[in-house]
Amino acid sequence: MSRRVGSSSGAEVAQNGGNKDVCPPKPPEGKVELHKKVTLLRGISIIIGTIIGAGIFISPKGILKHSGSVGMSLVVWIACGVLSLFGALSYAELGTCIKKSGGHYIYILETFGPLMAFVRLWADLIAIRPAGLAVISLAFGQYILEPIFTPCGVPEIAIKLATSIGITTVMYINSMSVSLTARIQIFLTGCKLLAMAIIIVPGFYQLFKGQTQNFENAFQLEKVQLSGLPLAFYSGMYAYAGWFYLNFVTEEVENPERTVPLAICISMAIVTVCYVLTNVAYYAVMTAEELLASEAVAVTFAERLYGKFSVAVPIFVSLSCFGSMNGCLFAFSRMFYVASREGHLPEFLSMIHIRRHTPLPAVIILYPVTLLILWSGDLYSLLNFMSFLRWLFIGVAVLGLIYLRYTRPDMPRPFKVPLFIPAVFSLTCFLMVFMSLYSDPVNTGIGFAISLTGVPAYYIFIVANKPKWVLRFLDSMNRSLQIILEVVPADN
Repeated sequence: MSRRVGSSSGAEVAQNGGNKDVCPPKPPEGKVELHKKVTLLRGISIIIGTIIGAGIFISPKGILKHSGSVGMSLVVWIACGVLSLFGALSYAELGTCIKKSGGHYIYILETFGPLMAFVRLWADLIAIRPAGLAVISLAFGQYILEPIFTPCGVPEIAIKLATSIGITTVMYINSMSVSLTARIQIFLTGCKLLAMAIIIVPGFYQLFKGQTQNFENAFQLEKVQLSGLPLAFYSGMYAYAGWFYLNFVTEEVENPERTVPLAICISMAIVTVCYVLTNVAYYAVMTAEELLASEAVAVTFAERLYGKFSVAVPIFVSLSCFGSMNGCLFAFSRMFYVASREGHLPEFLSMIHIRRHTPLPAVIILYPVTLLILWSGDLYSLLNFMSFLRWLFIGVAVLGLIYLRYTRPDMPRPFKVPLFIPAVFSLTCFLMVFMSLYSDPVNTGIGFAISLTGVPAYYIFIVANKPKWVLRFLDSMNRSLQIILEVVPADN
């Protein structure tokens, strides 16, 4: 498809004076490749583990604030779950007819070509992924230390140190073993669901005891503001984001034709039910006004029902954040791996460790950028600039499903959804982009400008012919990194 970046044939290297004395490591007997180790259970844990982060425990109040009433907020939670399921089902079809890892990137590449796919990749690489990982990791750093510093506040330097340790740990785990990463993800997903059960069960016990006063007049129409409902939906869709991460690792999924759709449907059902029941439990113990005023809703809830045992809540929140960090890194490292294989990133990023069979370079590529943003940048502003791009490119990818139905009607589709499902979801995504433009045109415009730098980058780094000295340098770098990291190109 595209020319491979940073690669050159042996003849070119010899002709250009390449270093012949530097020999890459010899792989052991057998194929060096990414094995199919993602089972149904592991697929479910990837999806649930990345969707459920800290938000439902700390600040699930954006929907209530903009919807205006308890009843309407629960309706929005359910509606956003259904809309997210539409997107997930659309991705299930894409994942079973385009059996490549890479998620959004590979679907846009297959449908709309390399330029648009590279722009998406560029935005992910320079801003979205490192800033997003840093934000999740900061929540981990804060809540893992909170029980130690209570009742005092946690110093910022301590949060950033703990965050750096967390990022380093999750990078190390993902570099060492796919099986270890998957087992840890299953454990952390179990911890998330246990934490939600600790909230749901006593909350419903209060309801059965007759504590239903907070649900009286739940659908007061005078409090519902139609102008706020789009923002409520925006908050809800953001809370469900993460259903697409299994599609980033399609090539490592056992029997993807069956596993991908099944994992997506089971995961979305579990997450939607848990989100709605958790909010019902919150309302059983707190009024809408108290929930909006709370800085950490789950902590306030636990203090009322568990007393001193509420100290366990920050620990569960930190484990939830660590699970999101682990799942996200596992998934988007495969996007960089595939992008390198397609020629949009340097060749060494598509290499695999000779013994551990992990895409080591693709896993660690974001490590220095993430730490740099964490310690020096205003990462929340950067994330605000770029977050709307997620929905823009997801909408484009789902629109590609409709496009493929007409341009490649004979394409094998083991799983097929009715066309109204991708149509409704892609329209929802584009409406969310429009809402971003309307509500915050400055930050959205800056985000567009940053992403459009990918266009000249594409023509400079991908299309343009490179001087011989650049090819020699890239080849030498590839060989050196192969030796240092003990990686080799994957066997086809």
